[in-house]
Amino acid sequence: MKILLLKDVYHLGHAGDVKKVADGYGRNYLIPQGFAVLATPGALKQAENIRSKAEVLRKQLSSEMSVVAERINGAWITFASKAGETGKLYGSITSQMVADKISEKAGIEIDKRMIDIQPIRTLGEHKAHVRLTIDIVPVINVLVHREGETPNIGGNAEEAVEVVEEVVEAAAENTEA
Repeated sequence: MKILLLKDVYHLGHAGDVKKVADGYGRNYLIPQGFAVLATPGALKQAENIRSKAEVLRKQLSSEMSVVAERINGAWITFASKAGETGKLYGSITSQMVADKISEKAGIEIDKRMIDIQPIRTLGEHKAHVRLTIDIVPVINVLVHREGETPNIGGNAEEAVEVVEEVVEAAAENTEA
């Protein structure tokens, strides 16, 4: 099925583009959500008009979101969680939890669908991509640490845990002697 995009669609194209998509994707998602229309001859005549309007909106949105992207790009967010001996979490850190922390930090509303990350199930450092626009995708650093431990932001969290364990063992040996 050939469609004309009315809005930018992530991993598909920009507004005004004519794309060939699977029938079900177009009929069940793109057209009902208002992202696209069938690529009829009448609709194709409007493609250039749609493309120019979308370009103006895209530039305005990009200028606004670039400020937000600069603020959150490379930022660290931390989660304290219960974990087993091997570093596997009891539960997981979801994209909704990450979106809530980013919204709190950035001061704008971030939807969980804007976060490209699989549920985090292990301790350590992870990267999350935030799709603010189709072209602006800042990276957020996510640090998951055990409850009761202090997070080591910016460094390797696993090395910090090993150093703390060595210091505790050395102190225990000194008290025994």
